[in-house]
Amino acid sequence: MNVRQLEIFRTIMRDGTITAAANSLGVSQPAVSKLLLQLEDQLGYALFERIGGRLVPTMEAHLLFSDADRVFRQMEALKTLARDVGANKIGLLRIGASLPLAYSVLPPALGDFRSRHPEVKIHLHTLPKREIAEALTIGDVDVAVTLSAILAPSVRVEALGATPMVAVLREGDPLAAHEVITPELLEGVSLISYGSHAEEVGPALDEAFASRGLIRDVAIQIASSVGALPLVRQGLGVAVVDGLAVLQGGEGIVARRFEPVVTTRVSISINEQRPKSRFISAFLQSLRRSFAAAKDCTAPRR
Repeated sequence: MNVRQLEIFRTIMRDGTITAAANSLGVSQPAVSKLLLQLEDQLGYALFERIGGRLVPTMEAHLLFSDADRVFRQMEALKTLARDVGANKIGLLRIGASLPLAYSVLPPALGDFRSRHPEVKIHLHTLPKREIAEALTIGDVDVAVTLSAILAPSVRVEALGATPMVAVLREGDPLAAHEVITPELLEGVSLISYGSHAEEVGPALDEAFASRGLIRDVAIQIASSVGALPLVRQGLGVAVVDGLAVLQGGEGIVARRFEPVVTTRVSISINEQRPKSRFISAFLQSLRRSFAAAKDCTAPRR
C-alpha cells in the first residue's frame, strides 16, 4: 500500500462513492477505480462490495480504515511540519549556558527571541563550563554562552562583553555604607567567592588582593554567583562575585563596586564543524540586546 493508494482508500471510505472521492481529490473517476483495483489486488481481498448500485465497505475495509486514517493524518502533519520548517516557522535551538547567565541575561534574551519566533522549541542546558564545552564539541548544543571562552580548534568565539566583580552584602551590613569595597575593607571578613583555581577570575582576584599586600582568604568557596546570594542572605559573609549577581539579586542584599577592578568575560561559542541552527543569528541578536540592557543594571548603585 503506497501513499496514493492509502489516500484513495481513505477518501472513498470518507465520501462514500468513487465519484465523490474523485471530485474531492480532483482526479478522474477511472483513475480512482484503477488505483482501488490495484490496491485490492495487492492485498488479495476486496475492500468494497457493490450492492444495489452502492459501494459498501467490507469488514476488512472497516478493520483497516481507522489505522489507515491515523497514518494518513500523521503524514499530513509531517508535510505541514516540513513546510513550516522550510518557511522558518518552526525549529529547534539548543543552548548551553553557565548558571549565572541562565539566571540573568538569558531570560530576557529568550523572551525577546520567542516573541519573534514563538514556534521555535528551546532546549536550555545549564551546565558547568567543561560539560558545556563537551556538549558543543559533540553537537549536543548549537551555541554556548559562558563566563569565559571555550577554547577548541573548531570553535568560533565571540566576546559578548565583560562584567565586573562586585561585592554583595546583606542590607544593614556596616560595609554597605561604602560606595566601593576594597580588599582592605574585607580583611577579617568571612569571604564568599571563587577558588583560586577558577578559570581566569580566581587568579585575577588573588592578584587584586596581592596588589594591596593581602592574601585572599576564601571562607566559603562557590562555583557560581547564583550559589553565593543565599549564603549572603543567611549572614554567612560578603561575596565577591561577577556583576551578573546584581540581576539575580532580590530583597535582603545590596551590591557595591569592587576595586581593584576585576572583570570576567561573557563569551558566545559556536562549533564551526557542526550544522548550525538557522535561528542562531536571531537568538544572538536578542542576546546582545539583553546584555547591552543589563550593563547599566550591573553597575551597582547605592
